[in-house]
Amino acid sequence: MPSPLFDLSGKTALVTGSTKGIGKAIARQLALAGARVVISSRKADACEAVKREFDAEGLTAVAIPCNVARKAELDNLVARTMEAYGRIDILVCNAATNPAFGPTASVPEEGFDKIMGTNVKSVWQLCNMVIPQMAARGDGAVIIVSSIAALRGNGVIGLYGVSKAADAALARNLAVEWGPKNIRVNAILPGLVRTDFARALWEDDKNRSAREAATPLRRLGEPDDIAGIAVMLAGPAGAFITGQAIVADGGVTIG
Repeated sequence: MPSPLFDLSGKTALVTGSTKGIGKAIARQLALAGARVVISSRKADACEAVKREFDAEGLTAVAIPCNVARKAELDNLVARTMEAYGRIDILVCNAATNPAFGPTASVPEEGFDKIMGTNVKSVWQLCNMVIPQMAARGDGAVIIVSSIAALRGNGVIGLYGVSKAADAALARNLAVEWGPKNIRVNAILPGLVRTDFARALWEDDKNRSAREAATPLRRLGEPDDIAGIAVMLAGPAGAFITGQAIVADGGVTIG
């Protein structure tokens, strides 16, 4: 019998950016733990394809497309989720973008605005939309997917790192503000995980081998490595954890 500490039966989880990679793995593992999940990303066909996969596994899910950079679509996402399930118990803010590679001085203002709007502003907006109904019930969990780029300087993805540092700071502040209502807010900071989003960093054999050699566990992360942490934070197992930035990087940042 599964441990009740990881039982999410009766809970509703909204996961942005959940049609592939870390987001999809989180949505699937939350569903396997008993939650009803909302699958969401920009493209409706991708959302429906993942829903069909989940349906085939006997998992409960709805597909609601949303571009998180557009507030009207965030409003629709929350409204349709409430219409479908009547509540949101778990919010996972995973959708992110990184259109700029190179020194921060080379990034045009449009690139800066896109990174900050998608990675930070949308998270702030979505939390403001969702947390009050959690607080009304006196229970809820918010998980913001940040990155170890929040902790380290980087010559090619600097603004992405700035946005992810802001996400971790947002988690801390929301945890302080909403803690008295029993709302837990935490950030997960993945290292290099084998996803399409990070493909440029691991697909090349030389780069991958160098990264593995610099990682104490001698391997890259897999999406389920991050999803397991999300399941813990979402349920009773994480009931006394809030405001934390949990690093999952195979040990890269300790070396």
